[in-house]
Amino acid sequence: MSSKYFENLNETIKQYFNILSKEIPEFLYDYIDTKEMQKQKGISVSCGTFYSKLYNINLWYSSLDHSIATALIVWNFTKDKKQTLSALFHDIATPTFKHCIDFMNGDYENQESTEDLTTKIISDSKQIMELLNKDRIKLEEVSDYHIYPIADNDTPKLSADRLEYSLSNGLGVRKKLWTLEEIKEIYEDIEIQKNKDEIEELGFRNKKIAEKFVKNVSELGRLYIVNETKFTMQFLADTMKDMSEKGLITKKDLYNMSEQEVIKLIENCEYNDISKKFKIWKEAQKINESDTLVANRYCVNIEKVKKRYINPLVTFEDKYVRIADISDVAKKDIEGILNFKTRKYAYLDF
Repeated sequence: MSSKYFENLNETIKQYFNILSKEIPEFLYDYIDTKEMQKQKGISVSCGTFYSKLYNINLWYSSLDHSIATALIVWNFTKDKKQTLSALFHDIATPTFKHCIDFMNGDYENQESTEDLTTKIISDSKQIMELLNKDRIKLEEVSDYHIYPIADNDTPKLSADRLEYSLSNGLGVRKKLWTLEEIKEIYEDIEIQKNKDEIEELGFRNKKIAEKFVKNVSELGRLYIVNETKFTMQFLADTMKDMSEKGLITKKDLYNMSEQEVIKLIENCEYNDISKKFKIWKEAQKINESDTLVANRYCVNIEKVKKRYINPLVTFEDKYVRIADISDVAKKDIEGILNFKTRKYAYLDF
């Protein structure tokens, strides 16, 4: 064991990780210690919302934390080294402010525009490639977690990635919706099941627990697309774009610098009043909304945005069925997120 990462963990996150997997497989330590994985320590999973008073977020949770937690979930359910490593690497190409850069790239609906770099970052890493060669693992066996349905699958199925960010976001990374004890109850009810296409995915044994999970996931789903979030992501994307066009920051910087380093550049940027606007956004406690465009104000209007929801499998009469097919409560919660709409424009006073 060489990684000091686990020793320095926040106590809440340490207990959360212990729920996800009673053991941390030893092979993970060396991979976690690589430069490319450690770089993810400086990126929050909150897509920039962590830095504004628009959201009351107190629990720092990095892209590295999320990657390791996803790997622990995969290991817990599969005990498969390749699948676990693919989960660990799945966000290795995450840039500063995470999905804000997808907004910068115009990818509002899929939010996957940065994933193409995953294979390149792994293959360019001398450290990671030496470890993979030592473990006799091919690059293509770990560079695309989409090939492993337990690690990742399509919405609305439940995968390790989707499960992890739902649990951690509900633990206080986005909003405090459940305790560690409740997470334990949910997690221990999950098993590997097979859907109607005979493909494995994560599912629930108990209908009531599945309903409880879907209720909070649906509340989180609304948080991801409220105007405060959409405004923040577009504002940070436009800030990065403005600075990039003026040569004040490069796209490469977004993949090599921590968020704190980028924030320092923003706060010292006098071009186009960027530092002043950033301060207003940082201190704002409320977003302004309107159904019509407000003149002389930076207005954000994003109507087609990715809606994150989960309709997991659950055991019912000796079969695996979607919870929405047997529960009116879950169906209503899921429809709530699918039909959720905000007012057309969001803006702040600049």
